[in-house]
Amino acid sequence: MNTSARRRFVVASLAAVVVGSTATACGSSSSDGPSGSTAAGGTYTVWDPYPQFDGTSDWVKLVESCGSQAGVKVKRTSFDTTDLTNKTLLAAQQGNSPDVLIVDNPVVSTLADAGVLTTAAENKLDTSQAEPNLLAAGQSGGKAYGTPIGANTLALYYNKDVLKAAGVDPASVKDWATLDAALAKVKAAGKKGITFSAIGTEEGSFQFLPWFWGSGAKLTDLASDQAVSAVTLWKDWLKEGYAPNSVINNTQTTSWQEFASGQYAFAENGTWQMANAKKSGFGYGTIAIPAAAGGTAPAPTGGEFVTVPVQKDTGRYAASDKIVTCLTNAKNLLATDTTLSYVGPTKQVQDQQAAATPELKIWVQAVQAAKGRTSDDLGTKYPKISEQMWGAVQAALTGSKSPKDALSAAQSSAADRPAH
Repeated sequence: MNTSARRRFVVASLAAVVVGSTATACGSSSSDGPSGSTAAGGTYTVWDPYPQFDGTSDWVKLVESCGSQAGVKVKRTSFDTTDLTNKTLLAAQQGNSPDVLIVDNPVVSTLADAGVLTTAAENKLDTSQAEPNLLAAGQSGGKAYGTPIGANTLALYYNKDVLKAAGVDPASVKDWATLDAALAKVKAAGKKGITFSAIGTEEGSFQFLPWFWGSGAKLTDLASDQAVSAVTLWKDWLKEGYAPNSVINNTQTTSWQEFASGQYAFAENGTWQMANAKKSGFGYGTIAIPAAAGGTAPAPTGGEFVTVPVQKDTGRYAASDKIVTCLTNAKNLLATDTTLSYVGPTKQVQDQQAAATPELKIWVQAVQAAKGRTSDDLGTKYPKISEQMWGAVQAALTGSKSPKDALSAAQSSAADRPAH
């Protein structure tokens, strides 16, 4: 099968699979692809996953400004994250892809494997300033597909009043042993320990990964002793009453609602809850998620990549490249990442954010230690590994299997399944 035929086959197959479980789009209902056929002037389409921003927002004004600087008019369309992937695959199948696509970083390898995206090298996009650990989330086969626009990740929020009542100094939490000791004191003081999301979806995997990676485990070996120790940590928290049984069904939103009740010492959550934390009505702080033996555990990176999809008319790339470069230059990144509640993808922007907003220092630290879920060239292998991982966590927490047996079964299933 030649390359172009393979692209059509893979795109069609992926589109069929993804659309089978699609939800309706959020934001604009328009999904028109590129209009105009020349590089000079015309209308260029930009698709993004930010339906929360309307035409009056700073984000949309920036997109339009970047189009003007590139000498073109921009037609921006927003979808929710899942539907954006569906629409992108269908558009590629129909030869009607957007000119610029801003997409969740784990999806990049899927679209790249399907031949939907051009590489950064093909379009001479400068990725040299992006932090390597963030850029890795959008790499496949050693090639970068686009450039990160920003990142978020996970850390531990804490309730100052609960910790004070339990005699716990948050600075004392440096590894798993000291975290366990803190949780024991909190329980002894009559308060609740820690809440998180262990739901049987990607959210559960996302929240488990800092503990998995923090144990020293690797996604290529779900059944390692280190991986077993990570699942055992969570299981023991439920057994000791440090964490509620509700975590088994908690999303990140419902987990946050538990923390917002003011009864919990800790909550694992992300930068996107910072505004809600300020509205909580109690004093709070954040610490990095500790690795088993100390230091900051690698947490998974969230955030998007700005990419240039494949076009029949290659003459369109020049203007698309200018739009991408404008959206991701240092000046615009600072404003954009502030708007999106992201930590910048470059050290320059990260330093500026930490200097301007001291409470972001922990988040910058967490992002600097973070890791892409599809990194290590896992690419399209990640989704099947993740599904087996969250299933194993669920089995262990509900008691249907021991952590070791659950992870052994997960590893066997992950190794047996094809990537597509």
